[in-house]
Amino acid sequence: MIFLKQEKYNRSIAKEYAKMWAYGRNPKFYDFDNLGGDCTNFVSQCLYAGSNVMNYDKNNGWYYNSLNDRSPSWTGVEFLSSFLINNKGIGPRGKIVDIDDIEIGDIAQLSFNGTLFTHTVIIVNIGDIKTLDKIFIASHTYDSYNKRISTYVFEKIKFIHIEKVYKL
Repeated sequence: MIFLKQEKYNRSIAKEYAKMWAYGRNPKFYDFDNLGGDCTNFVSQCLYAGSNVMNYDKNNGWYYNSLNDRSPSWTGVEFLSSFLINNKGIGPRGKIVDIDDIEIGDIAQLSFNGTLFTHTVIIVNIGDIKTLDKIFIASHTYDSYNKRISTYVFEKIKFIHIEKVYKL
């Protein structure tokens, strides 16, 4: 039996990573802008910075080694959501929450058509009152840092709170 140890997700490191790379591309990771967008790749990098662990499970993991050796959850919006919410192994774990329960370093996913979620952002600042106008994000594809999430025109939003990180 494998025992996992629980650690805190380092929200400040995730935020600092987002700030450092919001308008650039870390050369350690492929730029997916020409392959459908780089938003979830960027958010995965931020999550990795804050958790410092990947899950190399070939079927249900979350990892990146190269363009051709990565999990669907590293770059796919719905796949990332599914990984975070259903992960029972190593890596970050999250849950869908209401706006009142979000923190810096959590993520939001947007659905522009009301059906499919197609954009992932990371929360980097929150105002004194948690409203869409007081939540600030960083993203790729539409590169930004400290942008109000309310400036997006979307049909649905999903917030995922990173609860904890598990390591071997």
